[in-house]
Amino acid sequence: MDYDGGWAQYALAREDTLVLLPDHLPFDRAAIIPDAVSTPYAAIVEAGDVRPAQAVGIWGAGGIGAHGIRVARLAGAAPIIAVDPLPGARERALAFGADLALDPAAPDFTQVVHRSTGGQGLRAAFDFAGVGAARTQATAALGPAGVLVLAGLTPEPLTIGDSVNFCFQAPQIRGHFGSGDDHVDQLIRLVSAGRLDLAPSITAHVPLAEAADAVARLEKKTGDPIRLVLTP
Repeated sequence: MDYDGGWAQYALAREDTLVLLPDHLPFDRAAIIPDAVSTPYAAIVEAGDVRPAQAVGIWGAGGIGAHGIRVARLAGAAPIIAVDPLPGARERALAFGADLALDPAAPDFTQVVHRSTGGQGLRAAFDFAGVGAARTQATAALGPAGVLVLAGLTPEPLTIGDSVNFCFQAPQIRGHFGSGDDHVDQLIRLVSAGRLDLAPSITAHVPLAEAADAVARLEKKTGDPIRLVLTP
């Protein structure tokens, strides 16, 4: 990130930026760990501090949020509620381990969240969509002392509708960006040990010469891709 040469047949890298991969770990799966997996991993286990049996909501079930669902399940969160306006993304969320997949525009959205969390609300909510409306909805779904983690990037302002109730419930809002070197190392061990299966996350392998087409597929959500791997 922030350096030229990422999409090339060869690239220079300092020794301290490299990590050792086990021989049995496929390179394409390892390639998506930073940042498609490491960002939601750090958001959930560190910024969100998710613990077993805690109710978690994940807004956005795309290439980042889908892995957030898997990490939340690995952390023992229950229930895991995925929120996405796209039917295909909701189906993927269920396949990746969500207990519920909701349309944010559903008229009974609030009631379903309330019922599925035993009336307690969410212990942690994660915005992986970077959408202002998602953040507002996620804040309202938090239970007492809940945590909203902003992992999706957007220049839109964050709005708190009922500030009195917000103060009474005493939730927290935490910003999050990327991950640390230790998170990548941890994920390599987890994937190598079979705790996380990243094979379903590789939608396709695309020749390097077709990188522009791959970007267009991601932008237009052609085929609803999770991650496309460029092969030099």
